This record gives sequence, C-alpha cells and structure tokens, in this order.
Amino acid sequence: MAMGGVVKLLGTWTSPYAMRPSIALNLKSVQYEFLQDPYGSNRSLLHEYNPVYKKIPVLIHNQRPICESMVIIQYIEDVWPTGPSLFPIDPYDRAIARFWTAYIDDKLFPSLTGVGRGEPGAIEQAVTVFRHLEENFEKCSKGKSFFNGDTIGLLDIALGCFLPWTRATESILGMKLFDPAKMPHLEGWAERFCADDAVKKVMPSTEKMVEYGKMLHAKYNPAPN
Repeated sequence: MAMGGVVKLLGTWTSPYAMRPSIALNLKSVQYEFLQDPYGSNRSLLHEYNPVYKKIPVLIHNQRPICESMVIIQYIEDVWPTGPSLFPIDPYDRAIARFWTAYIDDKLFPSLTGVGRGEPGAIEQAVTVFRHLEENFEKCSKGKSFFNGDTIGLLDIALGCFLPWTRATESILGMKLFDPAKMPHLEGWAERFCADDAVKKVMPSTEKMVEYGKMLHAKYNPAPN
C-alpha cells in the first residue's frame, strides 16, 4: 500500500546517482523536496542520514533515511506501487535488468571519469559498455521503446542518468562514445528517454554539464608551466 508523508532527497544536480531516484519519484508522481549541496550547507544532514558512507543520494521519508541509488529505487517501487512499474514483471527479465544495471555501475561511470582524466583505455571501455547495451537492447526491450518495455524502468534509469556526462564528454573531447550510425537502438532510446517529462525535470543541459566538465578536466589535467 502506498505511503504518504514528507519525502526529501539529498543530492547534487551533477550526480548521476542522485538523478536516479529523482526520475523514479517523478515517474511515480511523488512530491519531494530536493536538498542541494550536501557537501556544503547540508553536510551535517549527509553525516546524520548516511553516517556509514557519507555520500549521496539519500532519500529521507518521514525522517527515515534510505541510502544507495538502487536500494532507493527498490524502496520507491515497494512504497509507491501505483503508476508505471520500475521493474520487469517476469523474474528472469528482472534479473537481467539488475545484471546490466550492475554492469553499468561497475564499468561505465569509472570509464567516463577516466576519459575526463585522460586515463589509458578509458575511451575503449566506455565504447565497449555502450556496444554491449546496443547489442542487448532488443532482447531486453522486446522490440518496445525502452529497456523496460513500454515505460521507463530500472535499467533505463541506470543508464540514462549517465547521458549528461556522456554528451558533455563527447562535446569537450570532440568525439563520439556511441555513434548513431553504429548504435541506432541506443540513439533512438536516448532521444525517447530524454523527451520524457519525468526525465526533463531533472536532467541538466549538455551546455551546463560541459561547463562543469571543463572545470573538472582542468582540475585533473592542469596546463604545464
């Protein structure tokens, strides 16, 4: 049964992991307050509600914290079961979605940050991740619009939250990490995902992410004296 109460989300606009529960809450039409800047003005909240890891995101529901983005999404699905399901109904399909979600977390974010830092092999690893997802899109989606089928779900959210970082990285470096000509399924999926109202509310523009990305790139790749 769905629960009411006060819902808050502790995160930053730059965090792909904080974007995940934001999208999930929007899909479920749950009203929430976004608490920005947990490493500045809200640092005490971060330490209070996530004393173990001291990292975002943290969902605070009726003063009770839930940590880790995938744990939060499962909680959202359990507490607010009405609206579109965030998980495939079939147990096998659900297991596959969780497999690819874990793969994205294990491989994609490290590779994207590695590209920004100029680490050897990072570009190839990022392209490999996208290629695997391109190859498996039809199997997961069963020929429909999203990995989850007709509506956005777990795997869509897991991958889609990295689109701002991906587009910014491509813009900064002048290259394509997933080429529309070679990965048409992912390109079409990305357009549909970004066009959804639940996503548009929280996804930063490429321009804004480029500005942030250049700042990080300069930080990790200082100009020689």
